[in-house]
Amino acid sequence: MTPTLEVDGLRTWFNTSRGIAKAVDGVSFTLQPGEVLGLVGESGSGKSMTGYSIVGLVDPPGEVVDGRILFQGRDLRHASAEELRSLRGNRISMIFQDPMMTLNPVLRVDTQMIEALRAHESISRQAARERAREALARVGIPSPDERLESYPHQFSGGMRQRVAIAIALLNRPDLVIADEPTTALDVTIQSQILHEVQKLCREAGTALIWITHDLSVVASIADQVAVMYAGRLVESGPTADVLLRPLHPYTRGLLDSLPARNERGRPLRQIDGATPSLLALPPGCAFSGRCRSATELCDRAPPPQAIHRSTVRCWSPFTAASSTARETA
Repeated sequence: MTPTLEVDGLRTWFNTSRGIAKAVDGVSFTLQPGEVLGLVGESGSGKSMTGYSIVGLVDPPGEVVDGRILFQGRDLRHASAEELRSLRGNRISMIFQDPMMTLNPVLRVDTQMIEALRAHESISRQAARERAREALARVGIPSPDERLESYPHQFSGGMRQRVAIAIALLNRPDLVIADEPTTALDVTIQSQILHEVQKLCREAGTALIWITHDLSVVASIADQVAVMYAGRLVESGPTADVLLRPLHPYTRGLLDSLPARNERGRPLRQIDGATPSLLALPPGCAFSGRCRSATELCDRAPPPQAIHRSTVRCWSPFTAASSTARETA
């Protein structure tokens, strides 16, 4: 079976007056039809820029300088602007964290949704309007017939986000890149959106990249997890393996900071320090300055190594034995 998406050695750099910022540096992963990848990490780790790079939305001074981006075997890096336009919103959809990046403030919602359908499909205006109404209902918009005639400014922030999600799912795309799409939604609506997205992946074979800080969402929706830090993938593997048996100290730090994993009344454990500037990354492991297990080896960049079903970039990854020893220390 041909993978829906293959990203190999992706590098997106920004040439600034202060030097080169390596926003995405050597990212690789494969996504099969119907598979969900959770892309997690701190703000500024390169998650969103990875998504923008895939769909060709990196603006100068940013540039994809290296790597392959194969969508169903087709190299997107060498696709023309016209080819990318025919794919975006049709076979590839992106849900932005800010819904106003999707919605036009001066057009009614029905106009925007109908145009999104008719731009890629030969369909009557009435049929397109009915599909738009059904899409709004699926994402929890009350009175969808009335809401179709509204303008974006007449919706709350959470409602606008639901409209943006509905538009992204209209054409039943083969790949959806969702950049923290449920951040502004309450728990009930978030659950409804997750159900609809999972249903789309299961029934239509849509592959999904879910970019988020929320590890609880990743645990409930993702088949695979990729952890990013300072533009690089530091750990990836099946969701259960990464979340239950983390190998990289950064992944372990993210999980240890979750309230659900700590005893009541016990202070949360945090990762010391701050993410280094992308303009001044250390020569070896970017996490070494914050890692309690750092050694002289960390002055050199660690190669990826496979442990069980996961891949980790660390000179001293946690194993079952070392993990137990550290916990009791």
